[in-house]
Amino acid sequence: MVEVKDKISAEVLPLMEDFYTIQGEGYYQGHAAYFIRLGGCDVGCAWCDVKESWDASAHPLVHVNDICAKAKASGTEIVVVTGGEPVMYDLSRLTQLLKAAGLRIHIETSGVYPLTGTWDWVCFSPKKFKNPDVSIFGKANELKVIVYNRSDFAWAEEFAAKVNSSCHLFLQPEWSKEKEMLPLIIDYVKANPKWQVSLQIHKYMNIP
Repeated sequence: MVEVKDKISAEVLPLMEDFYTIQGEGYYQGHAAYFIRLGGCDVGCAWCDVKESWDASAHPLVHVNDICAKAKASGTEIVVVTGGEPVMYDLSRLTQLLKAAGLRIHIETSGVYPLTGTWDWVCFSPKKFKNPDVSIFGKANELKVIVYNRSDFAWAEEFAAKVNSSCHLFLQPEWSKEKEMLPLIIDYVKANPKWQVSLQIHKYMNIP
């Protein structure tokens, strides 16, 4: 019996959802963007707000031609590939098609596998549940660390020391701990201005 993982290729990917919205986090916060959320994740963050993305077999396999056509038809300038964990897959063909369509391509990843494809912007968001592949450090344009506990500040600094010097640094409160962690983040950024605050503004606006 052929399992879903054996059917996934650079041409066909498990698509959980795709939609046009406003980027709610990080450096491009507030920009219109078309999101491509791929199913499948083996990182297993306890506080993940899209756990339904974890099982790749729960989502249809869609040809990258069709994924790209919908993104182009949306009228967007920016496409964000996210998950789940998108670096589980070979994304070379998807990015090739999106780039040929004239779109700017971003990825949001925990960096646990080597990055494939060609990207205009790489948002690296490390997770304590699985170590990143070291190759991500030199490719990250943006380091976004989710702050769930006070200890996460020191953990964030470990990665800030490893990414390239031009990488933008963000601290973002985990949504369920936002009221508790945001004041701490504000104080930390004031004391360490190399960092910036990232908020999930799409949740404040009640949009995807």
